Parts: sequence; C-alpha cells; structure tokens
Amino acid sequence: MVRVTTPGVRLLPNAITVLALCAGLSAVQFALTKNYAMAIASIGIAAVLDSLDGRIARLLDATSKMGAELDSLADGISFGVAPALVIYVWQTGADRIGWVASLIFAVCMILRLARFNTLLDDTEQPAYASEFFVGVPAPAGGLLAMLPLVAELQWGDGWWSSQYVVWAWTIAIAALLISRIPTLSLKTVKAPAKAIAPLLLGVALLAAAIIQFPLVALIAAMVLYLAHIPYSVYRHRWLAAHPEAWTVPPRERRAIRRASPRRLGLRRPLRRRVAGAAMRAVRLPRETVRTPRGSENGQGPRRRSWRQIGLRRK
Repeated sequence: MVRVTTPGVRLLPNAITVLALCAGLSAVQFALTKNYAMAIASIGIAAVLDSLDGRIARLLDATSKMGAELDSLADGISFGVAPALVIYVWQTGADRIGWVASLIFAVCMILRLARFNTLLDDTEQPAYASEFFVGVPAPAGGLLAMLPLVAELQWGDGWWSSQYVVWAWTIAIAALLISRIPTLSLKTVKAPAKAIAPLLLGVALLAAAIIQFPLVALIAAMVLYLAHIPYSVYRHRWLAAHPEAWTVPPRERRAIRRASPRRLGLRRPLRRRVAGAAMRAVRLPRETVRTPRGSENGQGPRRRSWRQIGLRRK
C-alpha cells in the first residue's frame, strides 16, 4: 500500500525544525537582556522540538534530504552557537580565554553533526550500533554546557560559577561531543506492556518535578545522563562481544549475560597475613612425616596424621 502525503503534511516536520531554530536563537537574545532563565528554557524547548521533528517525519512518511540537512543546520545553531554565546555573555565576555572556549565548543558541535551525517550512510555498521550514539548527541551537549549557569541560578555564586571552571567545563563537554564514547539512544528503547502504567506514572511525577522545581530537575537530569555513560560503554562492549544477543528477546539476552563467564578478581588469601581463626582456616597442611611405631631408623610406610590433613577425630 502506497501512502500519499499532501504538501502540507510534508511541510510539518520542517516547520517544527524551524521553530526549534528560532527557540535556540532566542536564547541569545534572552542572554543579552540578562534573562538567563528564559535562555535556558529556550534551549530546552529547542531540544524538545528537535526530538519531535524526526519522529513526526517518519510517522507521516515525510522524510526528505532537505529536512535532514535543515535539521543538522538548526542543531548546529541551537545547540552549538547559541549555548556558546549564552555562556560567553554570562561570563561578561572580558576574558579572551572565554572566547576561545566558546569557539572550541561551537566548532566541536559542528564537527559532531558532520560526523553524524556521514554515519547515516554507513551500511557496514553492526546491527546493535543503532542503539548508540557516537559521542554525546547535540541537544544533550548544548544543555550540559549550561550546567554551571543552571547551578548558579539555583544556588547562587560558588566554585561552579568560577570563570576558569566554566571554561574548563565547556571544553570538556566539547571533547565529549567529538569523542568515540558510545551513549544510549532513546530511539530504540522499547517498553514492555507491563511497564506502560509505571512509565506513565513516572512521566507524571517528572512533569510535576519540572513544574515545581525546574532547575533542580534539570540538574538531576544532566547528572543522571553523565552517570549513564559508564553503563553505556559496558553495554556497547558486551554487545560487541555477543552480537548474536541483539536479535533475541530481552529475557534470552539476560540468560546469555548470566551464562557468560565472569572474572571476580578475587585473590587467594596469603598465609602469615591473617590472624586468629582465619589463619587456621587458610593454613595449608605441612608435608611432615610421622614415623610409625615399630619401625627402625625411620624406615617403613609413611602416613599423615588426622591433624596434619585438617580433619577432626570423631
């Protein structure tokens, strides 16, 4: 069955991308007027719209090459140029090092998006590669770069708002953008039917937390995202070692994980370094020889006593 889409329907994903671009650029205008809360909100809105345009395009079968290019250009401005300028304006722009750090972040964001576009046409990637991003994605990187500003709005001045800490943090996030570290992609996450109700409850609690404590919720979300990176690296390495587990159901995948050998990294306890009953428990039997009664000059069969082999007499 061939699905026919009208020009208006095909225009909808591109319209959402343009709205995301406008939201990202508006963050710079809010920063120039010292309204940093709205600047952060604008980049957050741009991130939400960026996550919707691609999904809507696939649902409506309205994907196009122009839409893909427009999405990449909008991401470069909304999550690369805009956060860099917001942070530079926030730090008063009096330091040359700050401008260098802002340039590094914007350039790394553009390089990250260019690599993402080239990986879309790579057909030699394994099947499990679709579960991961290569490096931190653009929306997450743009929000992570503004974490010191969010912390200052929540708790006031502190070491997190120090100029050199902010620029070092900006460069560190820029390095994560162009790194080869795998990060989980939410596009391939599938929830079982039993988990739908708890997930909806979690969404309601998350919405309530964002409404009542927006800055704290944003800080917690960014910290959790950074904390998931070690798990993502472990998962990527495990799937690379067990590529056959990608196509099986989650229950069978867990069975494969349990069956795989694990090295616990335990060492044998050393003698003469433990005391008391623990030393008697790990002491090895000595190779002493007891001469049986009735033999002369130690000649005769050798045998061990029950004490030397660690047994108790009944």
